[in-house]
Amino acid sequence: MPSSWRLFLTYAGASLVPVALLGLMLSVALGGEARSRGLGEGRDQATLIARTTIEPQLDGRPLTRAMPGAELQALHRLTDRAVSAGSIVRMRLRDTNGRVVFSDDGSGFNDGSRFNDEDEALDAAHGKVVAHLTHLNADRNDTGPAGQRVVEVYVPLSTDGPVLGVLEIYLPYAPIAAEISAGLRTLYLVLGIGLAALWAILALISASTMRRMVHLAQHDALTGLPNRTLFQRRAAAAIEAAERDGGTAAVVLADVDRFKEVNDTLGHHNGDALLGELASRLATAVRPGDTVARLGGDEFGLVLPGIGSDEIRTLLDRLRAVLEAEATVGTLPLSPEASFGYALAPADGTDVDTLLRRADMAMYLAKGTRTGTARYDRTRDHYDAAQLALVAELRRAIETGELVLFYQPKAELRTGRVCAVEALLRWQHPVRGTVPPDAFLPVAEKTGLIDALTRWVLATALAQVVAWGPAFEGLSMSVNVSARNLARPDFADTVLAALSAAGVPASRLVVEITETALMTDPEVAADVLARLSTAGVRISVDDFGQGQTSLGYLSTLPLHELKIDKSFVGDLPDNLGHAAIVRSVVDLGHNLGLQVVAEGVETHQTVALLTATGCDVAQGYLLARPMPADDLVPWLADHRAGALTVEH
Repeated sequence: MPSSWRLFLTYAGASLVPVALLGLMLSVALGGEARSRGLGEGRDQATLIARTTIEPQLDGRPLTRAMPGAELQALHRLTDRAVSAGSIVRMRLRDTNGRVVFSDDGSGFNDGSRFNDEDEALDAAHGKVVAHLTHLNADRNDTGPAGQRVVEVYVPLSTDGPVLGVLEIYLPYAPIAAEISAGLRTLYLVLGIGLAALWAILALISASTMRRMVHLAQHDALTGLPNRTLFQRRAAAAIEAAERDGGTAAVVLADVDRFKEVNDTLGHHNGDALLGELASRLATAVRPGDTVARLGGDEFGLVLPGIGSDEIRTLLDRLRAVLEAEATVGTLPLSPEASFGYALAPADGTDVDTLLRRADMAMYLAKGTRTGTARYDRTRDHYDAAQLALVAELRRAIETGELVLFYQPKAELRTGRVCAVEALLRWQHPVRGTVPPDAFLPVAEKTGLIDALTRWVLATALAQVVAWGPAFEGLSMSVNVSARNLARPDFADTVLAALSAAGVPASRLVVEITETALMTDPEVAADVLARLSTAGVRISVDDFGQGQTSLGYLSTLPLHELKIDKSFVGDLPDNLGHAAIVRSVVDLGHNLGLQVVAEGVETHQTVALLTATGCDVAQGYLLARPMPADDLVPWLADHRAGALTVEH
């Protein structure tokens, strides 16, 4: 049984309890009201007898005076007929002192009864009609066994004057009860039907409410699509079915590229409208049985059960085309773009969390390579338990001084003069020893810790420039930044704030970025670089030749330097192809007005070849290995004038 129905039945059962209690309370109240009505009818009957039969016989004479024999006989005849007819059970007359002066059955004369403070007859002697339910012979002054149930009534007797005496009369309750019971049965029937209808209405309302609550708990309020909770449940079912049947299932993440710009430019209302439109497109374009969910923000998730690896690319390309069709937001036509990443079960994982994480990695790969769609690639997966533990320790290391910067000089090839240094991060782990950057930086970038690392590197490198003082005057400091840093619109503010805090001129800082970082979010990157360049910060493209940067795009950026990747430089004397690439990059850089730097220079022969091509700056082990800050000052004193020599 689904949990929603169990919840409904529980609620329906729980609501039955107060309804039943309400019915019990109303039944008790109706029973009490019926008894009150019975007493009222008995009181009315007794009062009628007193006024129409007894008082006329008294003719204004108090009962303390003896009744004439003729009146007593008349009363006996009257009461005998009434008793025989069953309209009364017993009748007595008492004087105002409580003494019985008449009794139809002869009882009560010799009991010596008088009024006491609790006697109902006392109240009647003072002008009050008193009635209550009892049994015959139940009074303490009565003799004989208790009899039938009766209404015992005490009525004051008077003829528009003082009380003459008290009528004590016992009326049969059975006829009254029968009449009342007939009415009560009708009332109980109506009450039962009403309460049953009330419970049914409450049950229907609760069922509707439960259905809506379950829907809201499992669906996104903006788009109406399944949310993360329902997505994970359906993904788990699809994975289980794939394993059971020997098939496959896909978990897909789709992200709207540059959606933040829509929100920032057109407002969140229009951003929500665009998300609603894209959600509707996805939901109508998938296959029957597929699930489209909104996982948060501009991220959608898809569960594609029973899909093969040979057909998923076709489906995702079609879905991407559907998403990227022009949409009108407000009055503005937009052409949204999306990136899809997917992982297949069971090949890429057999649980939802693993497949989601790997689909997320694939999506960022699709964004970075601008391919639009990518599958999880195990060779690019930098996550494992040990590395995640390293990240947790790295967070602590930033605060405890375990991180250090080493510095590697750069020298002009033409003069041999040292012109700059590059700050390189090292982690001196108290247990693991020196941890290389490649072991923790990729995971740090994925977890967002890269932002804190970059701020630390900037602050430390600029503080070191100040600490070195005149010995470094005129030298530039290069700092590497990641794709994630460059994708943050406020990154330029972070860099300029660090320069201001250190008191270092912007012209002495070189920000090194990779081609991949440039292509992760080109528009944001271009804006960040433009702000930095305007402020005087120099921009260098690191590892040039390894990425896929469009030359047309490259020419539009405010760049100052190209760094040829060391993979082309290391074997330069022996690899004619790499030599041709190096010459082409040098010519390209110079044609764009950029300085060209060669990384990985380790031999004098390489220096000679680079010099011949016109390369401007060299960096590598031939010049110097990265070194601590304290070692750089004496090294610089020995090598400042001419650090590179060329063998002829």
